[in-house]
Amino acid sequence: MPEEPAVAADDDASSRPRGPYAKGLARRQQILDRAIEVFARRGSAGTSLRSIAQEIGVSHAALSHYFSSRESLLVEVYREAERQQVEAEPHGLDASPVDIMTASARRNHAVPGLVQLYSTLVAAALEAGHPDATAFATERFAAVRADLVQRVERGQASGRIRDDVDAESVASLVIAASDGLQTQWMLDESVPQSESLDLLARLLEPHPRRGGKA
Repeated sequence: MPEEPAVAADDDASSRPRGPYAKGLARRQQILDRAIEVFARRGSAGTSLRSIAQEIGVSHAALSHYFSSRESLLVEVYREAERQQVEAEPHGLDASPVDIMTASARRNHAVPGLVQLYSTLVAAALEAGHPDATAFATERFAAVRADLVQRVERGQASGRIRDDVDAESVASLVIAASDGLQTQWMLDESVPQSESLDLLARLLEPHPRRGGKA
């Protein structure tokens, strides 16, 4: 068996992007971070790529270099904002689907502009001619639903969630409730968003039954 080549101590460092490519990645990240601040404050409605560039503080040419369209920029801004939120406040494996959505609702109250951005992207995804938004919404719903299904199944196995309900149906219902309540809250802040999610959590709790499953 041939001997494996020795690995240099700085192999990891040598594999990291360097030079113009690394600078380009860093510049793209700076633009995303600045755009998140702008959109979190006032949303994205009615803004062209040129006006976004002006508010972020970069040239229109620079923004167009990293993002092919306004829609592709909005998608990447939301994805990065969500990634940063999850990184800052990760969810444990035992967190229930409703716990996750409740925590998300609490965070979103502080960044209504990003909630509006999300709603804009989902609405665009339902129309023809918006491939970036359609891909974003389709992939995101599928990923969130798959994660919630696993959480429901773990909750059922541990006795924390009733076992007479279908895990995928529960996951889809939780997403629908969360997004629907979020839309209502954007229109009327008096909507009992957290309380409604708490009610859904209680409805999913196991309850004493006679004779096994219903």
